[in-house]
Amino acid sequence: MIQNNFRQGLQDGVPIALGYCSVSFAFGIMCVNQGIPVWIAALISLTNLTSAGQFAGLGIMAAGGSLLEMALSQFIINLRYFLMSLTMTQKVDPEMNTPERAIVAYGITDEIFALSSSKYNGVGFAYMMGLIALPVLGWTLGTILGGAASSILPMAIRDALGIMIYGMFCAIIIPPARKERSILVVVLIAAITSCIFQLLPIEIGSGFVIILCTLLAAGLGAFLFPIKQEETR
Repeated sequence: MIQNNFRQGLQDGVPIALGYCSVSFAFGIMCVNQGIPVWIAALISLTNLTSAGQFAGLGIMAAGGSLLEMALSQFIINLRYFLMSLTMTQKVDPEMNTPERAIVAYGITDEIFALSSSKYNGVGFAYMMGLIALPVLGWTLGTILGGAASSILPMAIRDALGIMIYGMFCAIIIPPARKERSILVVVLIAAITSCIFQLLPIEIGSGFVIILCTLLAAGLGAFLFPIKQEETR
């Protein structure tokens, strides 16, 4: 059966929206700290919906990086969304037309993809619109609230809140790294590589450093810990 109830989508999207609001709050703070107006920060969040991509892009903008750095880093960081969207084509209502599929593709994130693809055998356009609506609102609203709060808070508190994103990243990578040796090794490779680039006598743009660290860590991880495919008869 195809799940195509808009209200059910809204209900399923509530926990995602709450999580997004807290994370994007940090993004709003960091944007204002870099001199970006709140409305532009909100527009970035509304049109991107990618936490890692937005934070990386903000770093490139703050460092005065080139458009090439921005394009390549966003392509690599968000490459997984291509695969998610391709997978979703097998889950959506076959009667969904091309414009509707394009709108759904805009709202595909890790959490939305995981929920919609694992909870139901198939999903329709109305359900996906309900599922996407609140997370988009939460992500954008959190950015606005973070930017507005940063504008009125003392600098000491703004600096303290600005490091919350690093705590979030640690909370994301440490638990799986403690369980999986492969993840731990990849994380260490990325960290060591980043430090090496900082110590080089030549200056490399932050965007290219992100790209090189990502490719090197992921490539070595795939080489050292290949996924063993089950033998089929």
